[in-house]
Amino acid sequence: MLTETLIALFERDLNRVVKELQLYKNETDIWRVEKDIANSAGNLVLHLIGNLNTYIGNEIGKTGYVRNRELEFSLKDIPREELIAQLIDTRDIVKNALSLLTTNDYDKEYPMLVLSEKTTTEFFMVHLLTHLNYHLGQINYHRRLIEK
Repeated sequence: MLTETLIALFERDLNRVVKELQLYKNETDIWRVEKDIANSAGNLVLHLIGNLNTYIGNEIGKTGYVRNRELEFSLKDIPREELIAQLIDTRDIVKNALSLLTTNDYDKEYPMLVLSEKTTTEFFMVHLLTHLNYHLGQINYHRRLIEK
């Protein structure tokens, strides 16, 4: 049951990130930063892609993904359609990896120490979903603030 719920929510919210990118009237605005905004929407998208491919794709799905977190925040001007394609690939990787989990797997310790202390896989998957939603909100706010 938890697997199906997580898959549905990750799919829904990654699709929402895609929709946010599509809503930018000017593609270059995806990469704009102004005033006290620290990250562009484009860099937040790259960060989500790296995060989910690392902690779900690689750790659970064994995809072999190698993360370069620094590039998530330093790369610029990647075309919108490329970002969307990477998000869709990430969505499919997340769905496939999560489908491998059994009910017992959620009670086990997540294989990497990521937060300040060890967690169960269930706790960490919920954490990743809330992390996605935090940045989805930032992307939505960025778009509305930049394009007003």
